[in-house]
Amino acid sequence: MMERRIINSLVLGMIVFSSCYYDVAETLYPAGTCITTNMSYANDINPILQQNCFSCHSADANNGNVTLEGYNQLMPHITNGHVLKAIKHESGISPMPQSTTPLSSCEISKIEQWILQGAQNN
Repeated sequence: MMERRIINSLVLGMIVFSSCYYDVAETLYPAGTCITTNMSYANDINPILQQNCFSCHSADANNGNVTLEGYNQLMPHITNGHVLKAIKHESGISPMPQSTTPLSSCEISKIEQWILQGAQNN
């Protein structure tokens, strides 16, 4: 009878603790593995924007009269600093993306480094 209680307690404990698990990109891929050298608009930046921004800021959606789809449409918002301020949730500008999870620190670092590396269309 005692063994059955122990087994039941262990099983219940495993269920409770496993239900609290969730994937966090920064836990699965620590900051030390975030590669930010030689950032490419096509390979690194555009995929981040597609996944996180285009649902509201594509040519079709154009929410807030802001289109980030396409290099030429993106660059004015890079040049004026609004994209970086928005994704870093700095004061004075609406934090982005809205109503969803913020970009990971790695994604923000990639965009920031791309800008610091000249924000080239490559």
